[in-house]
Amino acid sequence: MRQMLLSLTALLPFAAAGTAAADVNIYTTREPGLIKPLIDSFTKATGVTVNTVFLKDGLAERVSTEGESSPADLLMTVDAGNLVDLVEKGVTQPIASAALNEAVPTQLRDENGHWFGLSYRARVVYAAKDLDLDSFSYEDLANPKWKGKVCIRSGQHPYNTALFASHIAHYGEEATETWLTGLKANLARKAAGGDRDGARDILGGICDVAVANSYYVGLMRSGAGGEEQATWGNAIKVILPTFNGGGTQVNISGAAIAKHAPNKDEAVEFLEYLVSSEAQEIYARANYEYPVRAGVAVDPIVASFGELTVDKTPLSEIIKHRKTASKLVDKVGFDS
Repeated sequence: MRQMLLSLTALLPFAAAGTAAADVNIYTTREPGLIKPLIDSFTKATGVTVNTVFLKDGLAERVSTEGESSPADLLMTVDAGNLVDLVEKGVTQPIASAALNEAVPTQLRDENGHWFGLSYRARVVYAAKDLDLDSFSYEDLANPKWKGKVCIRSGQHPYNTALFASHIAHYGEEATETWLTGLKANLARKAAGGDRDGARDILGGICDVAVANSYYVGLMRSGAGGEEQATWGNAIKVILPTFNGGGTQVNISGAAIAKHAPNKDEAVEFLEYLVSSEAQEIYARANYEYPVRAGVAVDPIVASFGELTVDKTPLSEIIKHRKTASKLVDKVGFDS
């Protein structure tokens, strides 16, 4: 298993770093560079050293194997489903924090305090810039008018199973099967690749619309992904789709306190800092994600998408339908 150790001061053996006073030890599936500005700011303000271990996969298994001797204080990952998996595998602990409960909307956190969203991204529609299209619903993706015009990544990717699970939460399993069948019939190519490929293929004339995450547009247009990707990003416009009678589907990056956290108090302090106005502004600028804290400005690129109305269905409710969503993907042959 590949892993990378990063501390603010030097590359140190993690066990040794974990024994220092006033440390916070993070296991994360996100590249540590994405949160380094937040770590730097927190350490400057508090003097608490933050050490991170990057785990591409196997986060829950690693913590579970280490058991009570685990040095992990905070577990950070992307996708609410991954956070729920950590809880179900017994490697987290609940916390009571007024600061977190005040900052994080109810639908973006665990009702028992096991995990909290720190930022979120919307599952949006990329459309060709010259397309006469200003609004869209998720239901429209199955409309025959879009036959041969839709691009999307694998239906089994967590980004899409979360969207499909949201559809089940709104309309039920039978209606979602019908919708997925219609969506598959509208695909311009096999469901594959990544979200940015949707923008590339719109530019290439392969499809007119694509389903993708909002933050990739910031990464493309800013030039962070290189000159070619900037061309892709500038060839599209972003439409914030909604469920009929609902809002736009979102997913989160978030964190949980490890069950045997040796530095729990410091970990909670860092988690509370991550939802402060200062940290949320850093999140918005660095990652092109939406801040969970109300009143914090988004990056101008993200602001250009228009006003986002977040779907009110709790993520914990949506996650319950993941397995059914995955089964439906196979049943309708979505990825074939």
